[in-house]
Amino acid sequence: MVILQEATDPAVVTRLAADTGMAQSGSRKGESLGFLSRHKVRGFGWHKPRISRHAFLEIEPSGTAARIFGIHLSAVHAAWTERRRTEELRALLKSIARHQHGFHVLTGDFNTLAPGELLDFRKLPGRLRALVWLSGGDVRWRTIQIILDGGYIDAYRSLHTGVPGFTFPTWGPHVRLDYLFLPIRYAPQLRSCEIMDVPGARDASDHLPLLSVVDVPDQPPEPDEIIGRSDPTRESDEGPLHP
Repeated sequence: MVILQEATDPAVVTRLAADTGMAQSGSRKGESLGFLSRHKVRGFGWHKPRISRHAFLEIEPSGTAARIFGIHLSAVHAAWTERRRTEELRALLKSIARHQHGFHVLTGDFNTLAPGELLDFRKLPGRLRALVWLSGGDVRWRTIQIILDGGYIDAYRSLHTGVPGFTFPTWGPHVRLDYLFLPIRYAPQLRSCEIMDVPGARDASDHLPLLSVVDVPDQPPEPDEIIGRSDPTRESDEGPLHP
């Protein structure tokens, strides 16, 4: 399963799926998140909490109750945008609260730093350094801590304690913005999580890809989670997922 960022042109996503032999893809014009899948999925859909700039993407792989949530939080490193990211993240966690009992992952571009990690503001473009200064100079990076406090593990950091793991920008990586999180109780299912700084990666995007391998538990879907069932409490602009 490949989660795409800035996948705003469905024709490009469809072509990528064909060129790579993927069985299914999903994207929507104007939405950042899309996906490619080696196997057909049970369903997928975009859900946009009112506070969020980007809709998040929900995918249900076939044959399991597992869910994959693609995330793209607001960009720009400044105090006020970090506050916005915390609000977006809390809205997301509220939206997916009904799935907390089952296996799921959160992955994508979170546009923020993990606790204890540093950003060298001198490496930012001038206009972004100005925004940091205008917002007070110091940024309290809280978004990732909210996820960790919610009972998730940072997949990459759990396996690589002494490695920076920079993913952005590809022409001079100096910050880690891309993550995969899974519930702590499923930590044994995590097999690997690597930054793929391989030939061609730096030409394809401004972010280095994150490759994670997890063993998905063999849990059949619950009867009340079948695709197409309406849930009036769900904050979504689409309602039921697409089969």
